[in-house]
Amino acid sequence: MSPEPVGPLGIARRHTADPLFRLVAYALEAAHDRPPATVWSAPHAFHLGSPRRVAAAGWPVAAAAAPRHDGIVRLSSLAHPAHSCELPLTGPPLPHPEWAARTYALLRAMAGAGYGRGGLDLHIHSTLTAATGLSSAEPLECAVALAVADLHAGRAGPRLPRGRLAALARAAVPEGDQVLREAALFARPGQALMLGRGTRRRVRFDPDAHGSRLTLLVTRGDEPAPDEIERAVACARRAGARAAWWPGRRPERSAMVLLPRERLTDVRTAVTEEFRDRGLRVPRLVNITVAGAARREE
Repeated sequence: MSPEPVGPLGIARRHTADPLFRLVAYALEAAHDRPPATVWSAPHAFHLGSPRRVAAAGWPVAAAAAPRHDGIVRLSSLAHPAHSCELPLTGPPLPHPEWAARTYALLRAMAGAGYGRGGLDLHIHSTLTAATGLSSAEPLECAVALAVADLHAGRAGPRLPRGRLAALARAAVPEGDQVLREAALFARPGQALMLGRGTRRRVRFDPDAHGSRLTLLVTRGDEPAPDEIERAVACARRAGARAAWWPGRRPERSAMVLLPRERLTDVRTAVTEEFRDRGLRVPRLVNITVAGAARREE
């Protein structure tokens, strides 16, 4: 049997549900004329100055899904309302929009492994845009994989181990960042993951408990100058930031910055003045909470 819609009245109308879950559940209904059977979220993740050290951020992506029985996936996204698509999970892949490429590859890989082969309606949404410099692709893959596994097992059946889902995502999209997937699947609040060969070790990483604020310093504009983020980081360090590092594998358009609480205003003011004096758009400072792993709305 297929899972029933989430909750007695459906999650989209449950006032006690997380607003993100309600939003993506309602969007699935609006896009595909049916309520979700499961809704999952997974957190964005970031590196901690090392390729094998990572943590999760309190800014999630969400996936709402309902099962089908015709081998078709209907994909939609709040970020791409005019570019929904209907695609087969077996046989030759059909042309699809770029935004759906990695999700489609993962769904086909899972169907090939026997999970979700009957098809599904799927709606996805990210709380952060690509402009922040944090990748939404890996947490999205984790949320989608968990939703598909949930539909496959049903409420009474056993759920696939998260390690198996991570392996399926790696096989489907080998160019993705597997360390970020690990954080999305296994993180805990106030902790970082130290990853070795087949091992996960958790260490305390709770800036708020030590009088600091973890922020994401983000340059603005479609194509900021290559040195803008370096300039912003240098300015923040001069104004009192304790540490700064790139959240991804290489410098792009954002940086993680650890700020003493008593220096928050000083850093914000210094960065603002530095960029305004040069006629540049002032970067944003986005608060980051060290969050837990992917979860289901029950």
